[in-house]
Amino acid sequence: MSHSYSYCLFHCVWSTQQRQNSIPPDVQAGLWPYMGGIARQNGFATVVVGGTPNHVHALLSLPATMPVAKAIQLTKAGSSKWLHDNHPELRRFAWQEGYGAFSIGVSQLDDTKRYISRQAEHHAVRGFEDEYTAFLRRHQIEYDPRYVFG
Repeated sequence: MSHSYSYCLFHCVWSTQQRQNSIPPDVQAGLWPYMGGIARQNGFATVVVGGTPNHVHALLSLPATMPVAKAIQLTKAGSSKWLHDNHPELRRFAWQEGYGAFSIGVSQLDDTKRYISRQAEHHAVRGFEDEYTAFLRRHQIEYDPRYVFG
């Protein structure tokens, strides 16, 4: 029996390639739950997934043995394959290479879940680039604007 315990929450954000609006709402309805299945099959969990046609937010709960980069790689690869297999019209779909991952505390859990669940209404008034740079600044992460605005 293990005597090590952890609860690691990461609010992860990544975009479609070139931020193309390539995930229609009807596809999102199947894609977000599928991402939860990818997580379960690989030993981690999605608390909530949401997004827009050009990006996704996933609140991941990771065991101490799962690097965030590995969890995102598994999620991006598995979801791309699912999109290609189930939506032939999206055969050119791809995720961007990078991502943002921001740790959150348990006290931020409900607000983060609500924020991710309301992506469509949130982005009716704020674009992806503004949102993403606000996350980077809030978490004091230096960034190259070429990779955010390019």
